[in-house]
Amino acid sequence: MPELNWLGDRKAKDAAKRVPYRLLEPLAQVGDPAAGNLLIHGDNLDALKSLLPLYAGRVKCIFIDPPYNTKSAFEHYDDNLEHSQWLSMMYPRLELLRELLAEDGSIWVTIDDNEGHYLKVMMDEVFGRRNFVANVVWQKKYTVANDSKWLAENHDHVLLYALNKERWRPNRLARTEAMDKRYRNPDGHRDGPWKATPLYAKRTPTEKELGFSFTFKNGVVWSPPAGTSPRFPAAELSRMDANDEIWFGAKGDATPSRKTFLGKLSVESPPSPTIWLHSEAGNNHEAREESKLVNAAEVFGTPKPEKLLMRILELATNPNDLVLDSFLGSGTTAAVAHKMGRRWIGIEMGEHARTHCLPRLTKVVEGEQGGISTAVNWQGGGGFRFVQLGEPVFEQDGRIAPSVRFAPLAAYLWFAETREPHVSGSFESPLLGVHGDTAIVLLYNGILGDRRPQGGNVLTHEVWQHIHALLPNHTGSWLVYGEASRLQPATLKRLNLAFRQIPYDIRVR
Repeated sequence: MPELNWLGDRKAKDAAKRVPYRLLEPLAQVGDPAAGNLLIHGDNLDALKSLLPLYAGRVKCIFIDPPYNTKSAFEHYDDNLEHSQWLSMMYPRLELLRELLAEDGSIWVTIDDNEGHYLKVMMDEVFGRRNFVANVVWQKKYTVANDSKWLAENHDHVLLYALNKERWRPNRLARTEAMDKRYRNPDGHRDGPWKATPLYAKRTPTEKELGFSFTFKNGVVWSPPAGTSPRFPAAELSRMDANDEIWFGAKGDATPSRKTFLGKLSVESPPSPTIWLHSEAGNNHEAREESKLVNAAEVFGTPKPEKLLMRILELATNPNDLVLDSFLGSGTTAAVAHKMGRRWIGIEMGEHARTHCLPRLTKVVEGEQGGISTAVNWQGGGGFRFVQLGEPVFEQDGRIAPSVRFAPLAAYLWFAETREPHVSGSFESPLLGVHGDTAIVLLYNGILGDRRPQGGNVLTHEVWQHIHALLPNHTGSWLVYGEASRLQPATLKRLNLAFRQIPYDIRVR
């Protein structure tokens, strides 16, 4: 498969491994504390790495609207990056986003023509070309700029990838009133409204289908057009003919077609097309008007409309699924996810995390009626935590930062060993859990009472008895992290126990 090469690409492709794990420090709680939604203020590369121990493999839908690298300065983003810098910025973030995506999850990325085709090749590399689903064309402007020097650009791309295309299937679009109006009943058929559909399929006929013809009860002889095949066998055509399910036109002289009844549709909802008109998925003007409802004095420069996000989340998620946006901007993704009953994580590094995202999402919790609120009957409720990135878990010399408590280190170690987030995320004893046939234990920060050896940070015979009592019927191996071990190698071997010393045997993986 072709790979994208640029100045600094090797460093960019290794960058995700070098990002430190950081703690998330609470700033404010809005609404229901049990809601579980997160608004994170901080660099998204660091924030994505910090989310891995808690959310790896759990995000159903990722939407990002990264800077477009248009070489025009935006108020809230430095969008004037050189091409190679832009690629180096995107690559490690896409790698971490892939780690967070669920096996049946999808990622949607908006971009324009400046970097869109390079981004496609990069995402082929990160997610696998086989997992490319579609390039959706979104009509972001409904007017034509008459002062355009070349062509009047009025669309964006939305690149869609699945983590595993074979396991991912989009939802279908809800039927609209306009769709149903295409079905009528001019002949008063007992099965209700219908529309005429062809009796042939646009595929090369098999040898058996060559020369196919059928004579209807009114004497009309029908054969599929050249190069096409009959959609139905003769027996089915005979059944439909007997039930008056064939249409010959109002005067009876039109090419025969099938009456497809609205009430008998096997698939009631249509699949999404790859061209999204502004009337269906919103536009930039609409998005700016929505932004004014948050802060009329300081309108965000590049928002996306709520309709666009609603379309994406309708296709990619179901209620209670987890949605992530690591370029949150004005907060649209989180606002729409909240109104649609999805859980969400939003990351924003700029000061507008406070000036736009926080007030906008607070208003959503309070029942704000802009955007899609009427369409989804939003009345308010729920809540979220506003947090910021704290210090790294590990200092430069590898030591654990003094401020790190037991639970964050436990979450990190569990993920480092299993590559999976902990089921509950709650740690109340040194036994973190069992992965495969290995019980994983952490002796740290006085979890058994105090910092003395008999208190639990050092593996002694007494501490081992306490640990073993937590899981007395375990017959597999044990993996214990601690400050030191007082047990002899022969004893460790007899107990089927591997000991790793903190901090020296902890690896950032």
